[in-house]
Amino acid sequence: QLLPAGTKVLRIMPNLPCVVQAGAMVFSRGSSAGDGEAALLKSLLSSCGLCEEVPESYINIHTGLSGSGVAYVYLFAEALAEGAVKMGMPGGLANRIAAQTLLGAAKMMLETGEHPAKLRGDVCTPGGTTIHALHQLEKGALRATVMNAVEAATNRACDVAKD
Repeated sequence: QLLPAGTKVLRIMPNLPCVVQAGAMVFSRGSSAGDGEAALLKSLLSSCGLCEEVPESYINIHTGLSGSGVAYVYLFAEALAEGAVKMGMPGGLANRIAAQTLLGAAKMMLETGEHPAKLRGDVCTPGGTTIHALHQLEKGALRATVMNAVEAATNRACDVAKD
């Protein structure tokens, strides 16, 4: 509203993994920005990771999902590694394995296009280790807690945008 009429505006929200060219970014364009500007921005940013054009209303959701979501993943990775340390594995090894586990799982989601629930089910065997562990995660309300975190971060992003 404060810019001169006709100013071409592209709003972008990156995340921290852009630093290692594995980020997730979304952008939306203002009313004066055309296909050429959007294509140029996407071309420039695609070297930093995934870059998608979205409606403006998705920018704050992306902040809660991926901007802040990186921290959720780090917390989960830390917990995975600490569980292994608790069971007797050295910390450095546990951290490397936790990171590779997250990387491999993410790569499978992207490359197969399968829904995470389907991939999760593929890991489970009747009466096996995974289903017993998943039961513990469900008892701790992991999914609801993560969903609440995304909601809280999105709502905060909306509040900040109003200021």
